[in-house]
Amino acid sequence: MSGFDSNPFENPVDVNPFQDPSVTQVTHSGVDSMQQYQPFSPSDAGPLAGTTIPASTVPSQPAVLQPSVEPSPQAAAAAGQANLLRQQEELERKAAELERREQELQSRERITGKENNWPPLPKVFPIKPCFYQDFSEEIPEQHRRLCKMLYYLWMLYSVTLFLNVLACLAYFTAKADYGVDFGLSILWFILFAPCSFICWFRPVYKAFKSDSSFNFFSFFFVFFAQIAVMIIQCVGIPRWGNSGWISALTEIGGHLAVSAVMMVVAVFFTVCAVLSVVLLKM
Repeated sequence: MSGFDSNPFENPVDVNPFQDPSVTQVTHSGVDSMQQYQPFSPSDAGPLAGTTIPASTVPSQPAVLQPSVEPSPQAAAAAGQANLLRQQEELERKAAELERREQELQSRERITGKENNWPPLPKVFPIKPCFYQDFSEEIPEQHRRLCKMLYYLWMLYSVTLFLNVLACLAYFTAKADYGVDFGLSILWFILFAPCSFICWFRPVYKAFKSDSSFNFFSFFFVFFAQIAVMIIQCVGIPRWGNSGWISALTEIGGHLAVSAVMMVVAVFFTVCAVLSVVLLKM
């Protein structure tokens, strides 16, 4: 019966698997490691942390912003005063240099003794020249060409006024009742030739010479009036003393030669008016 009491499924040797020496060693080592690990210990390095990195022994200094040093009001005032004194000295030096040059120019003029050379009259003539005129010496190079062109325009206008006298004389010989045109043409020649030189050429000459705004204003004011007079003379209203287009065309049927002479003068007046407008724009 003892043979029947035994459990056929029972291991005759009661073996505890946790009593295996290899398992026991691993279990105890893991428990010991967990017991030795202190997460709140002052030392960050434990037996499981591996090698530790030593902290730097050099003490760190906080970044300090250096305050900006501003000059005092006394120093700023002294610097400004020194700058003003330096500028004043420079201006005084330039003024002295300009005064010295002006004195040299005046002394040179007294030594050379400039004499009036315009109009270029013979020495035996009782009337002496009234103006001194020298483009190369008195007019700056950038304005010299324009000033000479205005001078040539005045010369062309004076020649046109003289030709107008001859054309009106021919008109008067063809028709005796047009003597008023001949008389007025002489008056225009005597009046406009010198007045145009004095009233608009001399101002523009002096304006280019000394860069004078007043002379420029005088030139523009008179020159506008001069252009208006040239246009009227170019038109040629009868009995106004001008050999313009109207007077020349009305004479074609009667005296062809006189009409041709008057047309030439009308062309000259037209050229003078056009050149005046062109030079005014320049």
